[in-house]
Amino acid sequence: DLDQATPSGLVITRADGVYRLGFRSAVANVGDGPLIIDGHRETAELASMTADQVIERDGAPQEVVPGVGELQYVVSPDHRHWHLLGFDRYSLRRAGGRAPVVSDRKTGFCLGDRYPAPRRPPGQPLYTSRCGLGDASLMGIREGISVGYGDDYDANLEGQYLPLNGLKDGRYVLVHRANADHRLRELDYDNNAASLLLQLRWRRGEPMIRILR
Repeated sequence: DLDQATPSGLVITRADGVYRLGFRSAVANVGDGPLIIDGHRETAELASMTADQVIERDGAPQEVVPGVGELQYVVSPDHRHWHLLGFDRYSLRRAGGRAPVVSDRKTGFCLGDRYPAPRRPPGQPLYTSRCGLGDASLMGIREGISVGYGDDYDANLEGQYLPLNGLKDGRYVLVHRANADHRLRELDYDNNAASLLLQLRWRRGEPMIRILR
């Protein structure tokens, strides 16, 4: 059961003439069992691994749900490792509107037990690896989030931002949504999204953001 935290740590930066709204995103597992992802590929020539979900069941063998996503070796300025693509998605939409006016280009998450989750006592963390850090030759990998733990990324790290250039003054909703395509099996999908209502204003060519709700 993935629980999307409210966006936090908002910061505005400028890079190559583009103003960016950076933010922290966090997703916790508050369910009855761990999120387990097994990645595999047939040959090293394939650029990505097929991601299967492994479901633990009381009194029964594990169930494998094949093809729930893709794992890709991501090269970034600060690190290189295997990411589950599309695990968390970000967008800005006009208040009262439904269609996003800006969507993210994030490369995915290196899943792991990065922090104890609120409202759920954690046990022993099981997923503490760096997702094959520095090893693009891996043919298989296991990632996940234990019950009572969450995974997070700070503002501006690994695509943790949305561009603001071209947006008009007004109220916008910043939405973070985990497992948006529901390819991962969960107990409950109702807590997969969280949002902030923001006020955007431009002053002398620079954007200012105020959190309203």
